[in-house]
Amino acid sequence: MRIGALFLRIVRQFIHDKRTMALLIVAPLLVLSLMYLVFNGDAYKPKLGLVGVPDALAQKADELGADVIGYASAAEAETALEARDIDAYIELGSGMPRIKLEGSDPAKNRAVMTAISEWLGTPGTLAGGFGSAVNPGEGAPAIDYLHGGSDMTSFDSLGPVFIGVFAFFFVFLIAGVSFLKERTSGTLERLLATPLRRWEIVAGYIAGFGLFTGIQAVLIAVYAIEVLGLMMDGSIWYVLLVTLLLSVTALSLGTFLSAFANTEFQMIQFIPLVIVPQIFFSGLFDLDSMSPWLRWLSHLMPLTYGADALRGIMIRGEGWSGIAVDIFVLLGLSLVFMGANVLALRKHRKI
Repeated sequence: MRIGALFLRIVRQFIHDKRTMALLIVAPLLVLSLMYLVFNGDAYKPKLGLVGVPDALAQKADELGADVIGYASAAEAETALEARDIDAYIELGSGMPRIKLEGSDPAKNRAVMTAISEWLGTPGTLAGGFGSAVNPGEGAPAIDYLHGGSDMTSFDSLGPVFIGVFAFFFVFLIAGVSFLKERTSGTLERLLATPLRRWEIVAGYIAGFGLFTGIQAVLIAVYAIEVLGLMMDGSIWYVLLVTLLLSVTALSLGTFLSAFANTEFQMIQFIPLVIVPQIFFSGLFDLDSMSPWLRWLSHLMPLTYGADALRGIMIRGEGWSGIAVDIFVLLGLSLVFMGANVLALRKHRKI
């Protein structure tokens, strides 16, 4: 009887705790569905540019399952490569055949070389394929990279994304739990009883927490670049700027969502609903192979913009013009979440 009474109490407690029920039932189904959609997408189709390729050989390329685009000159193909409209281009002329890859993603590089090998022969006879298309006996093709190189590792490609993920995740969690403690300890209620306005309280908390989360973000970026030796072709100041903005966005989002939690455990319950989906769309997985409607969701994720800017700076050496959109989006999202924080304080006490 006593065990049965305890059993019934636990059951009633879970039934009345809607957040825990959602974590047990909805969250696993959501994450599994995202994994299915991400990993069950279409195989990636490399985008190849052709310069000076004979028509007969170009028609054969259409059978590869690759997107093939013809260009009148190498300069046009180079422009498309820099804009990431194509993954690589092949130039056939009177001299040695030439392959130039965009190079920032090793997985796409492998897909391109596999497609070219199937097009012109196996990897061991790749030069022969080119030779028969241009001049018999032609030597092995020259392979160049716009970014990175043949020695670029997967960690070099995904490292910038990891910087964004770790900075966002830990700041989100620490900010949410810390702000929750301010509420449960009564500190926030006492502040609301003072002449301070709600926006001043939010700004003060963001500035205070932001100092330490900013230090954490800087340490993560510097450690990854200087100690772990991640590829770094751009300015480290831009890396720090993006990392700090990503931390501020996570900070403002974490403090906002903490208004809807009453315990630390309830704050942690937001992780599978807020953090995990963003990781899927951060760039760790190829978005080009997903359905268009699924790729659209990535535009709602702050981590998508932060990771894209970090990869652009560290791998492609992009400057302000290349990351400006990502910067302004992160800044706008931070302001939106701060405004939501101000509105959320109304549920505690009006000033």
